[in-house]
Amino acid sequence: MANIKSAKKRVLVAKTRNERNKAIKSSVKTAVKKVDAAVAANDKEAASAALLAATTAIDKAASKGVYHKNTASRKVSRMAKAVNGIA
Repeated sequence: MANIKSAKKRVLVAKTRNERNKAIKSSVKTAVKKVDAAVAANDKEAASAALLAATTAIDKAASKGVYHKNTASRKVSRMAKAVNGIA
């Protein structure tokens, strides 16, 4: 365990950031699953609405540093391609 004051603080800060990042990633995964479910059901309107919500969640996560900007862009692109592929 850390003995130095600054090291103790780093442990606390790392724990706080880890919990925040985990919550953000979880919400992004939930939003992506909603898009995938709508695409699987061939529901264009629901998929479009879910895509908008998921895109917002992913962009916010990228701006907070939870995801790299290219990773976020790749996720959004793949979801948009799937939604646009619905007949």
